[in-house]
Amino acid sequence: MFSQSSLFLFILLAIGFIAKNQSLLIAVGALLLIKLLGLEAKLLPAIGSKGINWGVTIITIAVLVPIATGEIGFKQLIDALKSSYAWIALGAGIAVALIAKNGLTLLAEDPHITTALVFGTILAVTLFNGVAVGPLIGAGIAYLAMQIVKIFS
Repeated sequence: MFSQSSLFLFILLAIGFIAKNQSLLIAVGALLLIKLLGLEAKLLPAIGSKGINWGVTIITIAVLVPIATGEIGFKQLIDALKSSYAWIALGAGIAVALIAKNGLTLLAEDPHITTALVFGTILAVTLFNGVAVGPLIGAGIAYLAMQIVKIFS
């Protein structure tokens, strides 16, 4: 009665419940609902191809909220840049964005790697109390590691 994909999703739902991971619960619940309503043929291709971009947009909006509310302005930016930690954070932000860009390349060229990334994320969340930041940065880190392996191979 259940397809392999539905069974897999129910297992992930159980893992999300055990790990008390709200993001995983919502994501799996939404996918199960889409499948239950018979909308997978229409919605899943769009979510699969554009979902990461939608997610990045939502995260960007969330990060920019303090600017929109006036909590952060030019004065706070200038004050922050007087700190060595701010310069470290600036460099880290640049590095993460560049690494994630390569993650998009890897996911486009080798989409099956997503399975390993998702499984790794689930393991980190459930076993180590990690935070699921999504496969994009994981793919970027994997891409970077793969390039380093290629250099030494």
